[in-house]
Amino acid sequence: MLTLRQMRYFEALAATRHFGKAAAMVHVSQPALSTQIMEMEDHLGAQLVERNRAGVLLTAKGEAVLARIRVILGAVDELEETARRKSGVLAGPIRIGIIPTVAPYLVPKLIPHLRKAYPEIEIELKETVTDRLVAELLAGRLDAVIAALPVEAETLEVRPLFADRFFMAMAKNDREVLTSPMTENQVDADRLLLLEEGHCLRDQALAVCSAAGKRSLVNFGATSMSTLLQMVSHDMGMTLIPEMALASETARNNLIIVPFADPAPSREIGLIWRKSSGRSEDMSALAAAIIETAPKQK
Repeated sequence: MLTLRQMRYFEALAATRHFGKAAAMVHVSQPALSTQIMEMEDHLGAQLVERNRAGVLLTAKGEAVLARIRVILGAVDELEETARRKSGVLAGPIRIGIIPTVAPYLVPKLIPHLRKAYPEIEIELKETVTDRLVAELLAGRLDAVIAALPVEAETLEVRPLFADRFFMAMAKNDREVLTSPMTENQVDADRLLLLEEGHCLRDQALAVCSAAGKRSLVNFGATSMSTLLQMVSHDMGMTLIPEMALASETARNNLIIVPFADPAPSREIGLIWRKSSGRSEDMSALAAAIIETAPKQK
């Protein structure tokens, strides 16, 4: 019969699409993982993966099996979590995922606040892009995700927390003068700097500045808001900056911040968790803590 170990190995392989990386993820040798996957295939009487030099592809049968395995592993993780959990709100472990354009501005105040308010809490954080966080949430490896909405999945609960307005950031020595407050069609798309593919703020910037026309966009493949704003401060272009980043980023970068005319574009930050987790009280408390500690524009 199939074992939980085999299912976890297969889920890791599906996530990484690489035998070596999957083995490292589950802390076993590559031959051991490969053997377990082959035993799964023998037991099910079907090929689950295509092996080639470029990596691993799931077969149609493999995709179907993966969907069922994720449901099973999620249920097992929730069972184990229920057994481990201490009594009381936010007592015991909680694994929180946060997108990179929120984490640096929220975590420094949120975590100390949670530890003071809930002394028995055990916090584990993960920072990456929304799609990966949602995948880990659905797989049971995270308990909650803080991200920009919308995030949609039938098995997830979504609670909007607050609106985070956008501003335009440019260097103080920038030759271009923008009218304040500016309109979206004033944005020079040829000088708009973007985060790399996968970041939701990249998509939001493109949506906000769509009125500027479909000209060439400057993409340095920056992986963080801080890196992008350092480029801006050195007069390499301009970029969108969320309100929650203003205080910390303007303190360390040579920037001019230009507001948009009303109605100003914004993103909505929300808290996402699995409906089946049975942690509605914990999530309500976490949501309240996020709202209380989120940076606010003075």
